[in-house]
Amino acid sequence: MSDVAQLRPTAAELREMARLAAPIVLVNVGMQAMGVVDSLMLGRVSAAALAAGALGNFYFFVTAVVGMGVLMALDPVVAQAVGAQDDVGVARGVQRGVALTLLVSVAVALTFLAAGPVLALLRQPADVVPGAVAYVHWSIAGLLPFFAFNTMRQVLQAFTRIRPIVLAVVVANLVNVGANWVLIFGHAGAPALGVAGSAIATALARWVMALVLLAAAWPVLRPTLRPWHPESWQWAPLRRMLGIGLPIGLQFFAEANAFGLVTVMAGWMGTTTLAGHEIALNLASMTFMVPFGVSGAAAVMVGHAVGAGDVAESRRDAVAALAVGVGFMALMAVVFALAPRTLAAAYTTDPATQAMAATLIPIAAVFQVFDGTQVISTAILRGAGDTRVAMVLHALSFWAVGIPLGAVAAFGFDGGAPGLWWGLTAGLAAAAVLQLARVRWKLAGPVARVHLDGAPG
Repeated sequence: MSDVAQLRPTAAELREMARLAAPIVLVNVGMQAMGVVDSLMLGRVSAAALAAGALGNFYFFVTAVVGMGVLMALDPVVAQAVGAQDDVGVARGVQRGVALTLLVSVAVALTFLAAGPVLALLRQPADVVPGAVAYVHWSIAGLLPFFAFNTMRQVLQAFTRIRPIVLAVVVANLVNVGANWVLIFGHAGAPALGVAGSAIATALARWVMALVLLAAAWPVLRPTLRPWHPESWQWAPLRRMLGIGLPIGLQFFAEANAFGLVTVMAGWMGTTTLAGHEIALNLASMTFMVPFGVSGAAAVMVGHAVGAGDVAESRRDAVAALAVGVGFMALMAVVFALAPRTLAAAYTTDPATQAMAATLIPIAAVFQVFDGTQVISTAILRGAGDTRVAMVLHALSFWAVGIPLGAVAAFGFDGGAPGLWWGLTAGLAAAAVLQLARVRWKLAGPVARVHLDGAPG
């Protein structure tokens, strides 16, 4: 990769990256918007309701993220098969994705049943835990469509067919807003269910989202599902697919639990701190959806190039993705640094919560640049089928760097919530540097296509 000319994307490759990334970004923003709407509406109930919804939502994603990562094995498997024009390989990959969807839905549902004891063990505020537990339990109803949507989404992204996903997310957001209005506040003759109403509304929206996507994308999905290949149920290829996806899930788990632990520690500091932390994190998560969307495009384009045997193109795609995603996060960092109080005021009218959030938002301005770098780098590696080393690097960055430094700054030096956030920033910086180095090493030479059925290569 020493030849700079080989790293410079062509105009056509930049256009293709933008064409694919833009709707994926829109989808990610739409997915995140459901949580933002929940937070905005619950913030109008009380600070405790906002914190309970935030804690319940964190439990959902900290647990479900492993299943999401497992299903992301579809990125290299299907995208590389598409790049190689291997229709049978595509169909087998999709059908194995269906099998994994059922598996992870059941596994995650079982973990949700333990929400009460787990949150009690974590010593969260007494006025927050009951609502958070109710949120998690009601969310079980939306797990199967949530994972099914993610499976279909990965497949459609590999085919670069994004419009049906956008349609499904738009419809789901409309349903979520309406159902939240009815069930949180008790309009239209319904009982006012507060936090539980928010969870029920989100579960309903997820069912709508999955069914709309299935209907809208059926012409694309049908050839991958019919005829069904009996070998799609064979354990050996499924085990290989798990070998690709589980490290992604564990990588996400390490990161999500790092953020989750920071949320827990913020909860130890009181309801106001937890609510302010949630506002800052919600904003950072919203902007993160853009590089996360670019990362989806990067995984697909790198996967296509690897499947086609064109490593030089995969290098150019990697550079294009980093330029677009990290560039956006740098611009958002400026916005966060200049308008923290204005952004905080959009979430709550409580002065103490606003002040806490406004203290944390400028720190988020710094860490999100590193966050964008690491998520795109790991997606490049995912598109190349390289997931295990990325998992180790991620775990070390957060648990050997970010969390220890944050805990020491917050409690050893009385830095409070800002100390926790500076620790996260250090962890993200370490992840960004290490994952970039891995990308450089991985794409320095030939990259072999992923084969689940023992084919050579």
